[in-house]
Amino acid sequence: MTLGPRVFKTGIAVTLSLYICLFLNLEPAVFAAVAAVFTIQPSIYRSWRQLLDQVVTNTIGAAVALFSIYFLGDNPIIIGLLMMLVISLSLKMKMESTIPLTLVTVLAIMSAPGNEDIDFILNRFFIILVGIGSALVVNLLIIPPNYKKNYLEKTTSVFQNMSLLLRTAVSNELTETSFHGQSKQLQQDIRKLEDQYKIFDEERAKLSKLKPLDVREIVVFKQMLKTLQQGEEILENIEEHYFQSGASDEEDHFFDRHIEQLIKYHEYLFLKYEGKTRKLEGEYEMNIMKESAAFFERSQDIYMQNKERKSRLFIVASSIIEYSFYLQRLDQLIDQYYKVRKN
Repeated sequence: MTLGPRVFKTGIAVTLSLYICLFLNLEPAVFAAVAAVFTIQPSIYRSWRQLLDQVVTNTIGAAVALFSIYFLGDNPIIIGLLMMLVISLSLKMKMESTIPLTLVTVLAIMSAPGNEDIDFILNRFFIILVGIGSALVVNLLIIPPNYKKNYLEKTTSVFQNMSLLLRTAVSNELTETSFHGQSKQLQQDIRKLEDQYKIFDEERAKLSKLKPLDVREIVVFKQMLKTLQQGEEILENIEEHYFQSGASDEEDHFFDRHIEQLIKYHEYLFLKYEGKTRKLEGEYEMNIMKESAAFFERSQDIYMQNKERKSRLFIVASSIIEYSFYLQRLDQLIDQYYKVRKN
């Protein structure tokens, strides 16, 4: 079992909110704990955004509940209709993430006896705000997210899995169960990496004045993601088209060899970014360009020999060529990034 930073921070936020309610004699404190759970976010910007959105929608929810108590009543049908109204308002304001906690606020106000008392309503509302505030403080001060480190670690992990699959895809060395299991894991990890990049880019766009981030490095990170996505596409094409093309042993070796070269190049680029390789002044890139050109010409020859049968093989070849272009672009961006840093 792995306890990540977000899990750890959720536990601390819940504890803090309960202690604050205990200190201020606010009951029932459980609503503050629920609010803290819903408010914890994976980034600083999203924490601020969530705080603002939660305050707005929870204020609206409390106002709607107050209006209903005095003018419509608090029977189950009315409460159900209010839930629908609150959800509609939150969607209209594009604050979908606040819906669960806003509904909790409305229920907290309407589902208890004595809810006609304005002090009771303010008490419930303030309890919710304690939970929201506790989550924000914890998110800002406890284990603040290291976006660059997290992103690079995840990128490396995804690449390791992808390289294993690409190296064994054509040769079909892994068992079908193992290959499909690893492929499914790769798809899930790439989706998570896409989410991490969105968070990283969000921080750059929204909090750049508070925490400057190197835009060129962001571009490098985006290209890293695109190369991994293209590697995933090769795997999908191999599974969908390669084995149906009736490739010969010679063609298997031909494809397998070039994929192996590209994987080594990809691995080299990770080391290059980390500053762990000797400077080759573009030699590696030039060799890959030549190899890719030769691979493309040979693929065309195979296709022309039997267009009907080898069209599937050419689809795989095209995705491999595109992968090589993405790698070359990543190489160039890394060079540009380090040149600017030196200056």
